[in-house]
Amino acid sequence: AVVSTQSTGDIEYLTNNIEKVSKVVARMGDKDKVAKNEYETMLKAKALLEEGKDVRKCDWSNKEIEALNKHLLLTSKPVIYLINMSEKDYCKKKNKWLLKIKQYLDENDPGAVMIPFSGALEQALLDEPENAKTYLEERKTTSALSKIITTGFKALGLQYFFTVGADEVRAWTIPRHTKAPQAAGKIHTDMERGFIKAEVYLYDDIVEHKTEAAVKAAGRYRMEGKNYEMQDGDIVNIKFNVTDAKKK
Repeated sequence: AVVSTQSTGDIEYLTNNIEKVSKVVARMGDKDKVAKNEYETMLKAKALLEEGKDVRKCDWSNKEIEALNKHLLLTSKPVIYLINMSEKDYCKKKNKWLLKIKQYLDENDPGAVMIPFSGALEQALLDEPENAKTYLEERKTTSALSKIITTGFKALGLQYFFTVGADEVRAWTIPRHTKAPQAAGKIHTDMERGFIKAEVYLYDDIVEHKTEAAVKAAGRYRMEGKNYEMQDGDIVNIKFNVTDAKKK
């Protein structure tokens, strides 16, 4: 089996930690179920890594995932392959290595995301942002930066929601499948504790209809409760009420 540099680092890390946790298991036995689960999970992970398999590609139970999350192994991380090309090749969308890289990934990491980009082009856009639009139009191409960012967020299981005030628009980062009260808690813990409802519409709605009043008139303005699962791009107004805790 071919073992990557990342796998080698994870194997070394696990070897050291298995030894430490084994002492706890030897002393406590079945009394410490958390330590026993951690020990068995690390042994399984180490064996898989030695077979040349990445942790992220294997099947794990919820208990095993809980144990693995304590250790942040490199091979458990999601991977996006960024292929840096010359500006000329990127604009032509041609490079002699692209197909070979794609074939390698299909064989060794099926389903992996590969994003070609040009570091030289992105740097040029950053150096003169006021000329970025013209620069891209002249070369009949687009920046890959937005795709890299959105793909990265998706790989990490993250998404945005927005709050809008008279003097500020702010984006908040939350994990996918976050419920409305927990999203409100990202703004302030009182909002989660006293959550009543969320007034919601989508970013795409405001782009299409231009104003909040027009969004409401189009029937796109919604009231959502505690079980609402936040969607990427939601624009939210949180309604909440917090009273002093009752004295014991």
